[in-house]
Amino acid sequence: MKTNKYEMWFTYIVECRDKSFYTGVTTDIKRRLEEHNKGEGARYTRGRTPVKLIYSEEHASRSEAQKREAEIKKMKKEQKAVYKIS
Repeated sequence: MKTNKYEMWFTYIVECRDKSFYTGVTTDIKRRLEEHNKGEGARYTRGRTPVKLIYSEEHASRSEAQKREAEIKKMKKEQKAVYKIS
């Protein structure tokens, strides 16, 4: 994927069908959700579709987005559930 150096990056959390959470980064949330739901996304979400977006946040760079992704992935499930959009 070619990216523009001024392109916005997102860290996102999706809830899978089995109520587990997956955290990732992307420049296009809509496209990425479609990929996950078609079974073309991350290996973790395959077989756990459909997934739904519960949280996202913008970052100025891929590096910032990945750092935040790492922080979220270290959280317990209960901590991630706080981000869930009702």
